[in-house]
Amino acid sequence: MDWGMENRLHQLIPGGRCFFLPIDHGYFQGPTHCLEKPGQTIKPLLEYCDALFLTRGVLRACVDAGNTKPIILRVSGGTSMVGKDLANELITTSIEEIIRLNACAVGISVFVGSEYEHQTLANLAKLVNECENFGIPVMAVTAVGKEMEKRDARYLSLACRVVAELGARIVKTYWCENFERVVNGCPVPVVIAGGPKCESEKEVFEFVHDGIEKGAIGINLGRNVWQGSHPVAIAAALRAIIHQNANVKKAQEIFNEVSKKCA
Repeated sequence: MDWGMENRLHQLIPGGRCFFLPIDHGYFQGPTHCLEKPGQTIKPLLEYCDALFLTRGVLRACVDAGNTKPIILRVSGGTSMVGKDLANELITTSIEEIIRLNACAVGISVFVGSEYEHQTLANLAKLVNECENFGIPVMAVTAVGKEMEKRDARYLSLACRVVAELGARIVKTYWCENFERVVNGCPVPVVIAGGPKCESEKEVFEFVHDGIEKGAIGINLGRNVWQGSHPVAIAAALRAIIHQNANVKKAQEIFNEVSKKCA
């Protein structure tokens, strides 16, 4: 591995674990609840996350250039919630722009099993070809669009293995029952996506802890952090699970303690 690639991965995954904070939802959802003003949303959360996952527009407009957190740049898009099919994506950002914005990594969605499977996998392959020349890791997101029923071990293990074979350095995918099947079949590090907002913080702690126990290196959670009633407390508890091997009970205690301080 080239030094540049290795250095970027170490920045993103300190000590072998990571807490990525995605705020890229607006690229297809518009002004998402609690993310209307991304700069304000992330300000109290930055100390807990290891990297931000966002688009170039939000990076330029909402993130202080003095921010020291690594940036994972969302570089796929081209559709929206009101469009016909969320899977109809293309690469939106050039390699020159990725370098100019000093991104530590890039992220792209792929839609395995959709009408646009070939297109989005080709997008991934093209992006890997370009980014490897400059030592920039690519994170593939195994997206399912509106078809959330696809989130089972059989489907996700297939999708994760395919994108890893095409050269993704990191794979973002959903937690599911029998999650170890997904991780064991993927030869590159796996991070857990959040998906729809959970009913309680304990539910979040439970699936994150289980995923880490079964081999994930970390999380890429947005709505289950910044849409929570106490985002800072949730972030602190999740960081403890990831970087301090806290169990669900300890995470809940941290959540309760921090939420009281922030009240």
